[in-house]
Amino acid sequence: MSMRELDRLKVIEAVVGQRLMPWRAAERLGISRRQVERLVLRYCSEGAAGLISRRRGRAGNHQLPADLARRALTIIRERYADFGPTLACEKLRECHGLTLSKETVQHLMTDAGLWVPRRQRPPKVYQPRARRACYGELVQIDGSEHAWFEQRAPQCALPVYVDDATSGLMMLHFTATESTFSYFEATRAYLQRHGKPVAFYSDKASVFRSPAAGRTGRSLTHFGRAMYELNIDTFCANSSSAKGRVERAHLTLQDRLVKELRLRGISTVAHANAWAPSFIAAYNARFAKPPRSPFDAHRPLRDDEDLDLLFTWRETRRVTKSLTVQYDRVLYLLEDTLANRRLVHRYIDVWEYPDGHIEIRADGEVLRYRQYDRLAEIDQGVVVEHKRLSHVLQVAQAIQAQRDNRRAAGSPSRTNRGIEVRKSERLPGTKKQREFTLEDLNEAVMGTHGKAAAAVGKAPAKR
Repeated sequence: MSMRELDRLKVIEAVVGQRLMPWRAAERLGISRRQVERLVLRYCSEGAAGLISRRRGRAGNHQLPADLARRALTIIRERYADFGPTLACEKLRECHGLTLSKETVQHLMTDAGLWVPRRQRPPKVYQPRARRACYGELVQIDGSEHAWFEQRAPQCALPVYVDDATSGLMMLHFTATESTFSYFEATRAYLQRHGKPVAFYSDKASVFRSPAAGRTGRSLTHFGRAMYELNIDTFCANSSSAKGRVERAHLTLQDRLVKELRLRGISTVAHANAWAPSFIAAYNARFAKPPRSPFDAHRPLRDDEDLDLLFTWRETRRVTKSLTVQYDRVLYLLEDTLANRRLVHRYIDVWEYPDGHIEIRADGEVLRYRQYDRLAEIDQGVVVEHKRLSHVLQVAQAIQAQRDNRRAAGSPSRTNRGIEVRKSERLPGTKKQREFTLEDLNEAVMGTHGKAAAAVGKAPAKR
C-alpha cells in the first residue's frame, strides 16, 4: 500500500471504531461523506485490501498507444536522433502527421537515451586561463558605458585596455559612444604611448567582428582592417568570463574612478582624458602584478605606418554615368575629365577621417570633387545601434527644446522639405549661438563627426 492508502486506512479504522465521525473523516481525506461510507463498507467486507485503488495495474485512460509510441520513437531514432524535443515534435507533426506534445516527445527521447534534461546534465567547468608571460603580448579591450561624471555631465563610454600579463591599465579614453572611431582614437593613443602589442582580445561587438560573419563567413571590420595593416592580431572572446581581467577592471573603475573624478571636480571628457594617465599610474601601482617574463613584447611603429591613413573609415562606391558618388547621404560630383570618365560604372574608395574629412580615391590617387547636396531629412524608422542610442536621444532632445522655445517666443520659422527647422538657439551655459537642424540629428544617427556631437558637449561619435 502507498502512504496515501495507509493514511486512508487509519482514518477508516477510526470511523469503524466510532472514534471519528464520518463527516469529519470526509474533511480530513478530502472526499465526500458518501465515499467515506462506501470505503467503510468495503473495509468491513474485504478488510484493508478493499481500500486499495481499483485502477492499480490498469492502463490510464490518456496513455499513449504503444504502437504510436513505437512508431514515433522509430522515426526519431532514424531521422531526428540529434534533434531537441521541441524541434523533433514539430518535424513529427509537419513531415509525418504525428501530433504529439513536446512533453511526450521529451519523455520518449529521455527514456530512449536520446535526450538528457538540462537539470540532469553535469555543470560546465570553466577552468582559469593562465596569464600570458610577457608584457604587451595580449591586451584585452572593452568599453563600459556608465555615468562616469554622475549628474555633472551626460553618460559616456570608456574604452579600457588591460594587459593580460599584469592586469595593469594600459589606456583609458573617455568618449561619447563606443564606436569604431572611438576605438581608432584610443588605439592611436595606445600605439603612440606603448607601441604595437602582439594581439588585442575583445568581445564580438560590431566594431571588432562583422554581424554578418555567420552568414557570409567574413568577419573583417574597419578596426580589424586597420589592425591587420599594422600587423596586430585581433581575437574575439566567446564569453565575458574569457576576458575576465578587463571585465573585473570595469567593476573597480566604476567604483574608484567615479569617486576620483568627483573629488577633483572633473566633469568634461577632455579634462578626464588629460587626467587619466595619472590615475593609470596610481592604479597600476596598487593593483598591477609583475609579469613572469621581463621581455616587453611591444614593437615600435615603422616609419611607413601612417596612422592618419590607417585609422580611416573606408567604403567602396560606384561611379555613376553622371560622374557622381553618393556616400553617407551626400552626393559628390567628380571633375569632368578624361581620366574620371574612365571610372564610370567602376567601384572606387571613399575614405572618411576622424575629423569628418572625406577623400575619394581611385587606384591610389585622390580625386578632386565638390559637394552637391546633403540629404537633410530623417527617414522614418531609421536604424540606430543601441550603443549610440543615448547620444542620438540627447541631440533629439536639444532640437526639440529649441523648437519649443521658438514656438513659445512666437518667432518665425522656416520649413525644409515639409519638416519644421529652426534657425538658431542659445545653448545653456554657452555664450555663442548654435544652429540645430535635422542635419544635426542625421549626423548623430549616422555617427558622423559634426556639430551635433559638439552640441551636447561630447566627443564625436562614429559607427
